Amino acid sequence: MHYGLIMEGDYRYGHTQEEAFDESFDMAEMAENGGLDGVWLAERHFAAPRSPSDAMGAGIPSIVSVPLIMSSAIVARTERIRVGVAVNVLPLQHPVRMAEEVATVDQISHGRVDFGVGRSGFARSYEGYDIPYGESRERFQECLEIILAAWTNERFSYEGKYYNINDVCVIPKPFQQPYPPLRVAATTKETFPQVGALGYPIFVGLRGLDRPALVSLLGEYRKAWKDAGHAGDGDIYIRIPVFVGKSQQEAYEIAEESTMRSYKRLAQNFSLSAASAGTVASEERVARGERLSTVTYEELIRDRLAYGSPQDVAGLLKEITGEMGLSGIVAETNVGGLIPREKVAESINLFCKEVVPTLR
Repeated sequence: MHYGLIMEGDYRYGHTQEEAFDESFDMAEMAENGGLDGVWLAERHFAAPRSPSDAMGAGIPSIVSVPLIMSSAIVARTERIRVGVAVNVLPLQHPVRMAEEVATVDQISHGRVDFGVGRSGFARSYEGYDIPYGESRERFQECLEIILAAWTNERFSYEGKYYNINDVCVIPKPFQQPYPPLRVAATTKETFPQVGALGYPIFVGLRGLDRPALVSLLGEYRKAWKDAGHAGDGDIYIRIPVFVGKSQQEAYEIAEESTMRSYKRLAQNFSLSAASAGTVASEERVARGERLSTVTYEELIRDRLAYGSPQDVAGLLKEITGEMGLSGIVAETNVGGLIPREKVAESINLFCKEVVPTLR
């Protein structure tokens, strides 16, 4: 069982980007010293800062636009912990360059890299890179095929709709053979069975989905996995908001404002991005946006969060692990990016020392 942290590299209103980098590195070192198995970095682009008085609430931009460079810095600061990206947005990168960079970090770390991949559910990043979001699914598939071919062949060629590679030798190859553990993000109804049929481990979350909906979709993933003849029962890591306080009341109170702003902003993002997705995905996004626009904090606590005392959080995570058949839990410890840095550090410390040991 894998226990880790995910970092979005938020920098708060009134603070600096330098402080955000320092906080991210401190969190990685806390995870290592606290005995966790991994840290994961998001990939985020073009989130403009906004003041708390903005109609959408304080915008929380991120310094993690190039997570592989951040990963390289983290592996240089640590000795044991694994480092992953959840996820590398493949269509925004040239796949040969991505293959070279991931392999380089894997060599530098002596095999501590996890390779999370996805295509992102929001069109804003694609607009900034002048790539039509409607091409994202096909581009993702071509990118993944090229990266795996680059790692598993001395030389290779590839002819596709978007990329044509002619007899190249990609060096270095990854330290881990044949390549770092691959994990694909699954967020839409159609993605779960597709990834299951391919036999890939998945990364899921409780942002757009609540627990009952996610349990249902994981059933589809596992059915497709078994129908395709793959051994085992699938491989599932979940990204889940976790905040640990000395008491349940303390945890709820400290995290409430930041959490509610995050989910309200997510509701607006779902609605705004629906026009850029395919027809089915658009309907799904609109429905999720509508649900989240009226969600209460009590409903989030019930279906999407693991907040409370160490005993509360351990019990919730144990329950969710059994309910979903998880192989990994990755805690998001500052949902919304507005929780004070010292409170986030206290929560991580409690998670490492009083929650995870009871789950192992």
